[in-house]
Amino acid sequence: MRRLPHALILGLIGAGIVHIVVLFLVPEFSERDAWSRLAMASDLYKMTRLDAEAGGAPVVKSVDPMFYAAACRFDLADGLVRIRAPGDVPFWSASVYDRSGHNIYSFNDHNANSEKLDAVVLTPAQMIDVRRDLPEELQGAIFVEAPIEEGIVVVRAFVPDDSWKPIVSRFLEQSACELQDY
Repeated sequence: MRRLPHALILGLIGAGIVHIVVLFLVPEFSERDAWSRLAMASDLYKMTRLDAEAGGAPVVKSVDPMFYAAACRFDLADGLVRIRAPGDVPFWSASVYDRSGHNIYSFNDHNANSEKLDAVVLTPAQMIDVRRDLPEELQGAIFVEAPIEEGIVVVRAFVPDDSWKPIVSRFLEQSACELQDY
């Protein structure tokens, strides 16, 4: 009779451990991750609005309604990627994620030279090549050296009130994610 409670406790502990391990592995095996959802919405090197303001259902639900966002998938095996957006908004930030959704690098308008969004994402090997002979058009850009091949850039812009909605929307719609041959 003493062995039954012992076996039940061990069984419950084992089941709990297996349950926790499965929960941690779900993102690794999920087919509805950010990369897959963006792939269904658009091609590589194309900025895609993530919020519902662009019309239609949002690609990713935002936790903050005061920010609009756009994202772009890229493959650094094709070359370096340049992210730009014209115009002035109250605040913008950009983040680079690997294909699994891990944040590699984040920056905002306070890091930029002219508060304009102009960034280049490249691998360490590509950075060595660019440093040898930096093109003049990349002089003011923020360089993000990412040890990844495929990734996602997310650009977020702050919308302080309704009067800013069209300006912020235009900022994101005019943003570009361009493959640069170097």
